[in-house]
Amino acid sequence: MIKHIFFDLDHTIWDFDKNAQETLHELYLHYKLEELGLASAEAFISTYTENNHSLWADYHVGKITKETLRAERFSRTFIQLGIHPEKIPQQFEDDYVRITPHKKNLFLGSEKVLGYLKQKYTLHIISNGFKESTLIKMEVSGLNPYFTNVIISEDVGVNKPDKAIFEYALDKAKARKEECIMIGDSIEADIRGAQGFGMKAIYFNPQSKEFPDDVKWQITHLEELLDHF
Repeated sequence: MIKHIFFDLDHTIWDFDKNAQETLHELYLHYKLEELGLASAEAFISTYTENNHSLWADYHVGKITKETLRAERFSRTFIQLGIHPEKIPQQFEDDYVRITPHKKNLFLGSEKVLGYLKQKYTLHIISNGFKESTLIKMEVSGLNPYFTNVIISEDVGVNKPDKAIFEYALDKAKARKEECIMIGDSIEADIRGAQGFGMKAIYFNPQSKEFPDDVKWQITHLEELLDHF
C-alpha cells in the first residue's frame, strides 16, 4: 500500500553530528580556542553537541524559537567550559551556520538506498531544520534529484510533531495517510508526530538507543530499508 516515503534530513540522511564536528574542529583552530583556555577540541565539541541536541528538542515542540536556539547553543557551551561571556567570539555562530551546510557527509548507504527507493516510491523530505541551511545541504550533497518535495517547517509555520506539517506534506504530495510512511531519528518529532497524525513510521536508530515499547519498527542502518521495501 505504501506509495510515498517521507524522510527526515538531519541525523537521518545528512550526518549532522559528523558534519558539525568537522566544522567545529576547523573553527577551534581558526579562533585559537586553546588560547582562550579550551585545551581540548573534543571536550568543546562534546559539550556543544549535548547542548545543541537539548535545544533542538525544545525547538521541535515549540518551547524556544530559532533565534533562541542560535543565541544559546554556543554561549551556553563556552560558559559551561569556563569562558567569560565577554571573551566568547562574536562571529562563531555565524561562521558555524555559514560553513556547516556545505559539508557533504551522509549516513552510510544513503545514496544506494535512495536510488533504489526512488525507482519504486515517491520520496519526500520533511525537515525542522532552518530553511536556508536545509536548501544548501540538499543542493551541495546532491540529494535534490531523489526527492519530489522538500517540506521545511519554517515554510509551513509549525514544526514536527505538529499534525499540521504532516497535513501540509500530504497535500503537497497528493497522497493519503495509508499510502505514506515517515522515517526519522526523533521519537518525538518524527515518530510520535507521524503516528499522532495517523501515518506509519520507522525509527532510525543508528546508535541503538533504548526506545519506547510502542515504537514497533526501528532500523539501525539505512540499508535495512532494502529488506522492507
